[in-house]
Amino acid sequence: MTEIINTPLPGVLLIKPKVFADNRGFFLQTFQAEMYRDLGLDCTFVQDNHSRSQRGVLRGLHYQLHYPQGKLVSVASGEVYDVAVDIRQGSPTFGQSYGMILNDINHYQIYVPPGFAHGFCVMSETADFVYKCSEFYHPEDEGGVLWNDPDLKIEWPDMEVQLSQKDLINDKLCDISANNLPYYQKGTNK
Repeated sequence: MTEIINTPLPGVLLIKPKVFADNRGFFLQTFQAEMYRDLGLDCTFVQDNHSRSQRGVLRGLHYQLHYPQGKLVSVASGEVYDVAVDIRQGSPTFGQSYGMILNDINHYQIYVPPGFAHGFCVMSETADFVYKCSEFYHPEDEGGVLWNDPDLKIEWPDMEVQLSQKDLINDKLCDISANNLPYYQKGTNK
């Protein structure tokens, strides 16, 4: 049976799907609305994305300010180190991160709720990263936190990373004004 596990960051969930494997290969459900809702993840997704990246590519840490996205992330092939960072103003876990290796062997998923920055680093030769979003992508609303901000204490894989020009110039969390971060309301993920 699929299992959902709470992480140290409230709202960030580790999902271990039930995998049916034999000598022919495997089968698993990557999402089933009723089952996930019964397990505690009640979210409407409106967009699916798929990216392929080579070893050392680091994407992130991204967020949307006025249209925050919840993301259900997984790896179809390869291996990544996936990270969620709480950037909600006033949250008791503000600035804390959670990271987990996702790959095509463990088939784990992570749910990253709205109000969190998200990123990943590819550890295999290539990786196909797939994710469902609870809000549409709004390029004009996108923000970013510097991937190696020392205050975040993220333990990225020890490798040379490749970043986009945009991700090279993201701000440290302490330099992003309070008006440029999602507001935290107790009892919600927003």
